[in-house]
Amino acid sequence: MDKPSAYYSQLIKQKSNDLGFFYCGISKAGFLEQEASQLEQWLNEQKNGKMSYMENHFDKRLDPRLLVDNAKSVVSLALNYFPENLQNDPSAPKLSKYAYGEDYHFVIKDKLKELFSFIQHTIGEVGGRIFVDSAPVMDKAWAKKAGMGWMGKNTNIIHPKNGSFFFIAELILDLELQEDGPIKDYCGTCTRCIDACPTDALIEPYKIDASKCISYLTIELKDAILPNEFKGKMDNWAFGCDVCQDVCPWNRFSKPHNEPRFNPHADLLVMTSNDWKELTQEVFSELFKLSAVKRTKFEGLKRNIDFLI
Repeated sequence: MDKPSAYYSQLIKQKSNDLGFFYCGISKAGFLEQEASQLEQWLNEQKNGKMSYMENHFDKRLDPRLLVDNAKSVVSLALNYFPENLQNDPSAPKLSKYAYGEDYHFVIKDKLKELFSFIQHTIGEVGGRIFVDSAPVMDKAWAKKAGMGWMGKNTNIIHPKNGSFFFIAELILDLELQEDGPIKDYCGTCTRCIDACPTDALIEPYKIDASKCISYLTIELKDAILPNEFKGKMDNWAFGCDVCQDVCPWNRFSKPHNEPRFNPHADLLVMTSNDWKELTQEVFSELFKLSAVKRTKFEGLKRNIDFLI
C-alpha cells in the first residue's frame, strides 16, 4: 500500500462504477461538528416521532471513527432506483418508487461486499465496514461532504445530473484516500417541495418533522391506527411517499435505473384500486417476497390502505 491516495481513490471509483453506482465520493472520517448541534436540536424538539432508535448511539452517529477502528475515509456511493414504469391505475393506493423491486438493503450489500473484497485484494490489508441504512451513520451528511449533491429543502440529497431518486450507502475504511469536496446548493428560491407536502412535514427549508411525514406514518409508525389528524391528507400513499421528489425540478433529469433486481414483480404495477382493497396475505407474500414493503407486514399495509378509503 505504498501508492498515493489519489491512485487508490481512482481504483475504488472505477470499480464502484463497474458495479452500477453512478457516483462515488470520498470524505475524511472525522467528527460531524455542524450536524451535531442540528441533530441534538431536532431530537430535543422530538421531530423524530416514535423513532426512538434515532436517540441511540448519538456519538457514533456523529463520528465514524467510533464505528471503525482507525477510520480515515468515508466512501459514499449512490445507486439509482428511478423506475421505467409507474403504477397503471391512478386511483390505486401508491407505493414509493424505491419499493417497487427487491429490497435495496440486499442489493446494495451484495455490491458493497464485492467492492470491499476488491479493495482488499487490490490494495492490501484494508480494514473497514459496509453500511446500508442499517447503522448509526448520517448518510446524507457524508454524501454532501463527498460532493454527491447538495441537501435539498426537502432534506434529500440532490445530484445535479441525476435528481434525487437514488440510494446512499457507505464504506468506512482505515485507508487514507483523496477527498472530494462538497458542491454548491442549487435550490435557489424554489419551495415546490415545501408547498406540495400533503401533511406539512417540511416545516421550513432543510428541516423535516418526521412525525408528520407520510413515509414515517406508513412505515415507521407501528400504532394499530394512524393518527386521525392525517385523515384525507395522505394523498393515497400506502407505503412511503414521493411527493417532495416528484415536484422537484431537478428530477426532470432522473433516468430509469439499469438494475434488474429493482424491477417490480410482474403483477405489481397493474394492480387496480380494487385489487389493493381486497389484498390477501397470500397475494402480499407473493408480491413482496423480497421487497422492502415487507417491513410493514401484511397487517401494516392493510392498516394503511384502510386508512385511505
